[in-house]
Amino acid sequence: MSRHKGKLAESAVQNQLEALDTARDLAAGRLPEQDLEAAYEVLDRASTRRSLSAAHTVVGIFGPTGSGKSSLLNALTGAEVARVAARRPTTSEPLAVLWKTEDSGPLLDWLQVAQRHELPDHSRLAFGGRTSTDNGDGLILLDLPDFDSTAASHREVVERLAGQVDVLLWVVDPQKYADAALHHGFLRRMSTHGAVTMVALNQTDRLIGDDVEQVTASLRGILADEGLPSVAVHPVSAATGAGLDQLVKEIGQTVKRRQAATARLTADVTAAATQLAGHAGPTDATVPPKAARSRLVDRLAGAVGTETVVDAVVGSYRRDAHAATGWPVTRWLGKLRPDPLRRLNLRRSDVNAAVNRTSLPTPGPAQRAAMDGALREYTDAAAQSVSGPWREQIRDGLHGSNESLADGLDQAIAQTDLRWGTRSWWWPVIGGLQWLLFAAAVAGLGWLGVLAALGFLQLPAPETPMVEGFPLPTLLAVGGAVLGIVVSILSAVAAKVSAGSRGRRARRRLRAAVAEVAARDVVAPVEAEIARYNGFRKAVTAARGRS
Repeated sequence: MSRHKGKLAESAVQNQLEALDTARDLAAGRLPEQDLEAAYEVLDRASTRRSLSAAHTVVGIFGPTGSGKSSLLNALTGAEVARVAARRPTTSEPLAVLWKTEDSGPLLDWLQVAQRHELPDHSRLAFGGRTSTDNGDGLILLDLPDFDSTAASHREVVERLAGQVDVLLWVVDPQKYADAALHHGFLRRMSTHGAVTMVALNQTDRLIGDDVEQVTASLRGILADEGLPSVAVHPVSAATGAGLDQLVKEIGQTVKRRQAATARLTADVTAAATQLAGHAGPTDATVPPKAARSRLVDRLAGAVGTETVVDAVVGSYRRDAHAATGWPVTRWLGKLRPDPLRRLNLRRSDVNAAVNRTSLPTPGPAQRAAMDGALREYTDAAAQSVSGPWREQIRDGLHGSNESLADGLDQAIAQTDLRWGTRSWWWPVIGGLQWLLFAAAVAGLGWLGVLAALGFLQLPAPETPMVEGFPLPTLLAVGGAVLGIVVSILSAVAAKVSAGSRGRRARRRLRAAVAEVAARDVVAPVEAEIARYNGFRKAVTAARGRS
């Protein structure tokens, strides 16, 4: 059963490590490097520790000056392995006491522990002058320097090994058990490590009566306030052996389970992930609604001058319609007016559309401000649901890219099919009618001219046909001219209506082109950043061992 639990724990910590690595990877370039250091260290330490001996459990004995760490080590081993003296600090370098040396060398090398003392085979943990039923196979006890030593190197060793050992055994005495250096400098910041933390209240032989219970209760309360309510406090006396049985029992059970290293890694991963969790909000981020995206497209379309292009489409169509359906006498005048689309370089078929550009006016301060405002409004809407550096990344990532965005939009407009070469079906019909009317008017005028010439020469003129009392030549001349003008007016009205329809279609096509650029250059990067943030959040949650 214990082996099955061990495999489950190994699998769980592997999943947490992978999640932490994912979170670290997603946070790279987003979070400050100093905020990622803990994750880097945990992943590196986990990789190394798991490659070393899994048969050993390293218990580090930590404590302040005068707490009796070395004395407690001697009492636990039943041998004078650590030097005890009145002069402090006694321990200047870490000392390893181990029961089984096989495969322990690389582990102790990694811990940078040079002093090593091997106990005889079948030695057992001792307490009260007796030996426990558990031998120490696989146990490594480390006697460490005082963490409050005046020597800076001592504290550096303690801090390093506090991050490497499998189990942390804190030894305090009745006088300094509430020392701020211990609680604020170590225990409080390791509140996630309760599963691999033990506390021994040493030198209880110096307390009288109920003082032991009172001091023990006080210490338990302090630990609970620091997030370690489940840590057992063992009142012991290295001098008399009192209370050592329970401490030895807990150490022995920890060694037997062979899960301390895994529990330590789990605690480390949880602590690193909890630190990263400060950069993630309580819920997943959401992409801006469709209304925000639609407004972005509308504002970008307005900023880059799509209405100018629409007006040019309308004007160009009306110009072409007049050239095809206008009265032939005045039709040529329309050709003298410049083509609005040609002026914008949008009526060319002799260039590659992929590299074509319009001749729209270069965006001025107002247009640039409008474009920047459109980006800011959209990114602000996207950044509302994210937290930490991702918010700044979304807000600042697209600002300042107006130049490239404007160029992309201009190219998209240039490549939009505005159907400028498409003629309406009624143009040739009206054009033919106009020429017929023009021919009638010319024929009528010619006829009248002939009659006038014959009259001027006093020559006999043929009889002029009459229609409803009106001379046919007159009807042809006046009717052809008047009807031609009327048809021109009606065709101009029809051209205006058709041009409006062309303009609306052009507006839709241009908006679709702007929407495509906005989706590629604005929406996609924002959504990718939101997806990255949500992935980070999910990975951090998994690294903390939560679903």
